[in-house]
Amino acid sequence: MAEEEVPVTTEKVLKIQRVFINQLDSYSSGNIGKFLANCVAGASLEEIAEEEEEEDEAKSAAPEAPTMKVKEGTFQIVGTLTKPESTKPDFAVETYSALSREDLLTYLMECDVVIYNITESVQQVEEAIWAVSALNEEISHFEKRKVFILVSTVMTWARSKPLDPEDTEVPFTEEDYRRRKPHPNFLDHINAEKIVLKLGKNPKKFATYVIASGLQYGMEGGILHTFFKMAWLGEIPALPVFGDGSNTIPAIHVFDLAGVIQNVIDHVPKLHYLVAVDESVHTLEDLVKCISKSTGPGKIQKVPKENAFLSKDLTQDYLDHLLTNLRIEALFVKENFNIRWVAQAGFVENINSILKEYKQSRGLLPIKICILGPPAVGKSSIAEELAKHYKLHHIKMKSLIAEAIAKLEAIVAPKETGELEEEVEEEEEEENVEDAQELLDGIKESMEQNAGRLEDQYIIRFVKEKLKSMPCKNQGYILDGFPKTYDQAKDLFNQEDEEEEEEMRGKMFPFDKLIIPEFVCGLDASDDFLKERVMNLPESVVAGTHYSQDRFLRALSNYRDVNTEDETVFNYFDEIEIHPIHIDVGKLEDAHNRLAIKQLIKEIGEPRNYGLTDEEKAELEKRAAEELLAKEAAERAELEHKEAVEMAERIARWEEWNKRLEEVKREERELLEAQSIPLRNYLMTYVMPTLMRGLNECCKVRPEDPVDFLAEYLFKNNPDMK
Repeated sequence: MAEEEVPVTTEKVLKIQRVFINQLDSYSSGNIGKFLANCVAGASLEEIAEEEEEEDEAKSAAPEAPTMKVKEGTFQIVGTLTKPESTKPDFAVETYSALSREDLLTYLMECDVVIYNITESVQQVEEAIWAVSALNEEISHFEKRKVFILVSTVMTWARSKPLDPEDTEVPFTEEDYRRRKPHPNFLDHINAEKIVLKLGKNPKKFATYVIASGLQYGMEGGILHTFFKMAWLGEIPALPVFGDGSNTIPAIHVFDLAGVIQNVIDHVPKLHYLVAVDESVHTLEDLVKCISKSTGPGKIQKVPKENAFLSKDLTQDYLDHLLTNLRIEALFVKENFNIRWVAQAGFVENINSILKEYKQSRGLLPIKICILGPPAVGKSSIAEELAKHYKLHHIKMKSLIAEAIAKLEAIVAPKETGELEEEVEEEEEEENVEDAQELLDGIKESMEQNAGRLEDQYIIRFVKEKLKSMPCKNQGYILDGFPKTYDQAKDLFNQEDEEEEEEMRGKMFPFDKLIIPEFVCGLDASDDFLKERVMNLPESVVAGTHYSQDRFLRALSNYRDVNTEDETVFNYFDEIEIHPIHIDVGKLEDAHNRLAIKQLIKEIGEPRNYGLTDEEKAELEKRAAEELLAKEAAERAELEHKEAVEMAERIARWEEWNKRLEEVKREERELLEAQSIPLRNYLMTYVMPTLMRGLNECCKVRPEDPVDFLAEYLFKNNPDMK
């Protein structure tokens, strides 16, 4: 294979149109397909002009938007899906699932380029080997040259011996591919690489390539997504670094990997083994620390490698990539290809654009809410429910002030060096102890002079710091009952950046877009309604709170006074065109504020955070199943009760009918008896005596026909005949 080492000579290629990619509904293949679907065949053969480079840099902040108009001559993407129920990607012309090998080969034969990505599923290795072998057997039936590209991983280099034992920092390049030694878990991958290279003996008919990809990042997923999610949710004080974190991880943005594939298709280079990595030399510690500072708590904690197995999101394949230590350089790609790089300098240098596309791809946008209203209107209870529904940070003034003061006291207090502090990497800016002490003294003095109340300047400072904290910037917040006045709102949300202030001057007074609420809810109710609500509260709830009679009436009076002035807090939001949602809680007549919460959820819309965890889903399913069983039991009991009532009514009606029937029969008997009395009397008086005499006479005479004799006797002796 000496020809593989010859420098590239660009040759004129046919306008390739149809490209097959396996598993288009996966992260890596899906983004490669999306990228290629917007590329014109042969476009990378032309040098990128400076103007285009600047334009591409401007677009790189949000490269995921495939909403651009489809150009003529772009690649037609077809491919398989991992699951039959998966939705067909918008960029794909055709998708296939659950195909027989015979049918799949038919579709592969229709394509000019076949890309098999084995970086995400080891099960695809066997299919890739079959595909390249089956196509190789059909070379005689090719109408034109076909290109087969195997997207593999640099893990097939993971156990390679250093080029220079004395200098382990000397990187490998594509030319060293024969010396590569794989990680034990990637033997199948290197076997597939060797077969693909072996079958490309006739490049004019069937050109085969292997692209060894670094750890892929960018867009909505990738291995680093696990750390992004941990940082985003903010549930741990520091992101974990497994081991000492000094291992170098070759990496590449998924769109830059797609750019390498585009260039391979267009250039059809003579070198058949390529490495696709960016120019960075980042360690695991560099990557995790960057994610932590840009998205999460800003701290990292080195933990034993074994702890990685405790994470449900980290598979063995992910861990192998994260723990590899490899220095490799994509020299051929850098010198010979025309790539519109998204992150050529690497992950750390491009973290802002990567974070932006990550948020947009996953729909992770903060929801910022401010709830205002008079005391006892239900602000805190509604805010608490909304915070649970949207997974937001509930900012209550009392807790916030206590937390801020405790933080200042911790800074001022002498620190003891402990085991935990040695493990946790703390490189955030050290706060000046003297400034913290001065601020703490000012707070205490302010509270002494104002009967325990804190001046607005301190409260606003604490609230602003909280709103600018990473958790609030990530998920969002619900600001409970603050600001109360126009001036407080103006001081809290004013724009501190002078340049932006100049830009906004002339339109409206400046405000800080980073912390300004997106939704403002104004709750209200009549004074009588609020007083009655407080009066009905249990004594245990009222004790020690501002709901005591004097404090409540004073607070309510102050609220009404402040909100009858010319400039109210609601006026402030109206002026910056954030129009409050006004809800009259009193008119809803709902003690638990369910209707108000429902109305606010409808106004705010769907959550923009991560969905439910597996545990939360299981809990919800369990609760739903229990509710369903309880509902079915209640319905069954109600049905049984209804049937019992109906049976009792039926029995009662039957008894009543029988009773009435007996009564009718009795009445009929009495009527018949009454009607039979005259006839009986007549028979007893006139008929029976004559009949008795006739019978006696018949007995004496003993005639041959007694009946005829008796009839004739009665006729002759009938009293009426005489």
